[in-house]
Amino acid sequence: MAAASARLPDWVRKPERDHPSVHAIKRELRRLGLHTVCESARCPNLHECFSRGTAAFLILGNLCTRACGFCAAANHLGVSPPPPDPDEPASVARMAASLGLRHVVVTSVTRDDLPDGGATHFAATIHHLRQALPAARTEALAPDFQGDPAAVATVLDAGPDIFAHNLETVARRYARVRPQARYRRSLDVLAFAREHARSLLTKSGLMAGLGEEPHEVEEALRHLRGAGVDIVTIGQYLQPARRNLPVAAFVPPAQFDAWRQYALTLGFKMAFTGPLVRSSYLAEAVWDEAAGGAAC
Repeated sequence: MAAASARLPDWVRKPERDHPSVHAIKRELRRLGLHTVCESARCPNLHECFSRGTAAFLILGNLCTRACGFCAAANHLGVSPPPPDPDEPASVARMAASLGLRHVVVTSVTRDDLPDGGATHFAATIHHLRQALPAARTEALAPDFQGDPAAVATVLDAGPDIFAHNLETVARRYARVRPQARYRRSLDVLAFAREHARSLLTKSGLMAGLGEEPHEVEEALRHLRGAGVDIVTIGQYLQPARRNLPVAAFVPPAQFDAWRQYALTLGFKMAFTGPLVRSSYLAEAVWDEAAGGAAC
């Protein structure tokens, strides 16, 4: 692995394109009071995705009750963020319909301050999307809801086509990278989803470059497959802001290829890996490959 430095390796560089559609989407998001994980996470693929007219919606506001070391989202530790906007589910559906999306990704900040972690609001968003875009697929990228199976079931029972929850990093790094989360709890959420809703696909994502060893990523892949996860993504961690954890290493493309091959031997329906891969990146194409039983 390449040591981290101020200069990004060529394989993680991506040019920004000042495309009119990018600005149009941002204006509409602001008009409706909506957020995207693309912006909140400072995703390197934002310009590409917005220029194609796609976005991953971020619900329950944009203030998180946790402070994960990798995440750019603002947090309100010890202070409850504003209550969820009751109009947000309908606004998300309205914008998704205006974009003509065929595959809609909905994720959220973590709201430990809410009794159900925001699961009811999450389910309402899925229901509104079903009404506005009955032919579209929905992908719910959910938090862990503090391991509450009733909250997870609320989201599952709303009928998403994909239920996703990101493991993010290896077990050894959890205390540093995700201090308010638990490695086993995230695996249990995914296992519960697999048992509760057998007809949908389950998905999880990992980041590389946070101080893990290659064999630890392989261990995490085995644990994810053991939890019944169908789709896995692995991408390079990039420090979104100075307050976030520094990049420990830039992982070369060959290592991502090796992890992909290893994941496929474990029986994943789809393994999407690479330096600029993110859990919601090219989600529609990932679905097409996984649902068809093919490997990327």
